[in-house]
Amino acid sequence: MHKNINIKFTGIDKHNVRRGFTLIEVLVVIGIIAVLAAVVLVAVNPSRQFKLARDSQRTSNVNSILNAIHQNMAEHRGIFVCNGAVKDIPVVPTMVKNSATIANYSGDIAACIVPDYMSALPFDPAISGAHFASTTDYDTKYEIFQDASGRITASSTGELVPTIFVTR
Repeated sequence: MHKNINIKFTGIDKHNVRRGFTLIEVLVVIGIIAVLAAVVLVAVNPSRQFKLARDSQRTSNVNSILNAIHQNMAEHRGIFVCNGAVKDIPVVPTMVKNSATIANYSGDIAACIVPDYMSALPFDPAISGAHFASTTDYDTKYEIFQDASGRITASSTGELVPTIFVTR
């Protein structure tokens, strides 16, 4: 005699399978994303990029100052003129700023080039105290000087490059 025995299969039922990720799989993906983010952050290096941008701004600023000085001199046949009077450019590196305390301060050139040759005097983008409010209230934190051969240099201290300068 044969008896019909119903054996219920206790394996995995195709209709009740839960689909999803295991904890290990999720942690592995998070780990991979973290490693990729770290690599991208190191490659991009935002701090270095900001320093590079400020150094580029400084280079542009010293170029602008030097261009304005040379435009003044070109208009006055090679002589730097300020308010109708000849003004000597310093022969040693001198900060371009207003100095009410020092008479005839050779670095006080804003009135000579603003507003005729540039609308405002540029100043260092990151140094504390650098500003331009008017031709009587400014401190650019840039330096200018003229060497013995008559070439004029405008310079600044950079963050990635030790010295930024332009000579003409």
